[in-house]
Amino acid sequence: MKQLFNTLLTLITFNFIACADNSSNNKIASIPEASGISYCEDTKTLIVANDEGSFYELTSSGKILSEHKLGKYDLEGVVCEKERLMFAVEEGAILEVNRKTLKKKELKLKGKKFKLSKKAGIEGIAKSGDLYYLSIQAKKKKDSKLLIVKAGVNYAKVVEVIEHGIIDSAGLEFHEQKFYVLSDKKDKLYIYDLKREKILKKIKLPKFAQEGVTFDNNGFVYFADDDGAVFKYSKKDMKIK
Repeated sequence: MKQLFNTLLTLITFNFIACADNSSNNKIASIPEASGISYCEDTKTLIVANDEGSFYELTSSGKILSEHKLGKYDLEGVVCEKERLMFAVEEGAILEVNRKTLKKKELKLKGKKFKLSKKAGIEGIAKSGDLYYLSIQAKKKKDSKLLIVKAGVNYAKVVEVIEHGIIDSAGLEFHEQKFYVLSDKKDKLYIYDLKREKILKKIKLPKFAQEGVTFDNNGFVYFADDDGAVFKYSKKDMKIK
């Protein structure tokens, strides 16, 4: 019996180490409380936001190029544009930051009614056309919503609210005409049809604290991990087409 117990213990330990090694193989950078990530098309770099009001610029291999403190903001997502960065602020705003000067402007969310609380704040952000999509991260399906926002010079107006029912929606991204919603609680990446308001596919993810997702143009997907990391996987390995 003792020998059997030792054998089982060895197998469990081996499997645990193997899983840990697998995760470490995909880790490309350590970023404290990484909460959002976006791929910059022009510079082929990654922008990573964190909960402490800072953002980092990284190469696709994970080398940190720069770090900037923006202030006392709980940044929960980011979109990289040609001239500016647009951050999702948990309390209900978009923070616009000029990429060259770092001059910033906070755009408070206004418009159609939506409810935010300490348990259901703004978490992810993505952009399609001239509209921004922000997720309300919530533990209950009825509170899990998507805000469609039009940003002006001095405002961010909510023009539509979609009840997608994906709990703990922590990250959003548009890629190759598909809309992705990341759920930390479920460890899943959803492909969501905005027109039909329907989940098309569920992609199972490794267990970690997923807070943001983005794609590059070379077949790779990146995740921001709230426990302090950035992970990189091939779309093929993740079974993402």
